[in-house]
Amino acid sequence: MQFLNKTLATAAENLALDEALLESAEVAPGDVEVLRLWESPQYAAVLGRSSRAADEVDLKVCHSRGIPVVRRASGGGSVVIGPGCLMYSVVLSYQRRPQLRMIERAHHFVLEVVAAAVGDLVGEVQLSGTSDLTQAGRKFSGNSLRCKRHQLLYHGTLLYDFPLELISSCLHSPPRQPEYRADRSHTEFVTNLAVPVDQLRASLIHQWRAVQLLDDWPRARTVELTAEKFTQHKWNFGR
Repeated sequence: MQFLNKTLATAAENLALDEALLESAEVAPGDVEVLRLWESPQYAAVLGRSSRAADEVDLKVCHSRGIPVVRRASGGGSVVIGPGCLMYSVVLSYQRRPQLRMIERAHHFVLEVVAAAVGDLVGEVQLSGTSDLTQAGRKFSGNSLRCKRHQLLYHGTLLYDFPLELISSCLHSPPRQPEYRADRSHTEFVTNLAVPVDQLRASLIHQWRAVQLLDDWPRARTVELTAEKFTQHKWNFGR
């Protein structure tokens, strides 16, 4: 697996890069797979592909704090990202892993790898709901996926030193909740891993066996997607 350690300046650019990596792998010959690690330098509220901004995000609070609201191309609910939240993205090949065409198998496969990486540092980790990772019943990782014909993008959050009160300030109670949440507030529901981020990065790289550095990432396509899609009001708020 190839490894890309690349964080861009804005949340929109970083979401664009994830999609550009998926597109690039989709048209490449063979069974290209990539692990990317990044951490947004700015706080941002990130909507799922089908999320309604007003239902899930406190837009007034985000505006008053200068926190951008952007939409990713994958599904799931809204999250808040920024310093203290490590982001991972994996582009996986159906040619190499045909079983991942089944969505449930894809969730299970990726989350087992990530759980193993985290578990090496903090002890027992659980897979909860459809695509959450938890410790002692509290969520530290939310995840989502986007499928194309030959490749799969799976990406998610890993809270390790995040100001958790920001989640409560920026997000409403989600309209769709997993049963295990038991109607808990954000403050009662989420937690930080409280591990050094360098150790977390190293463990993820080890578990994914991402030994080949990727230098030639899709710069031009990332710029195009940022301008044409991820910074456009219609894309971010047109639901």
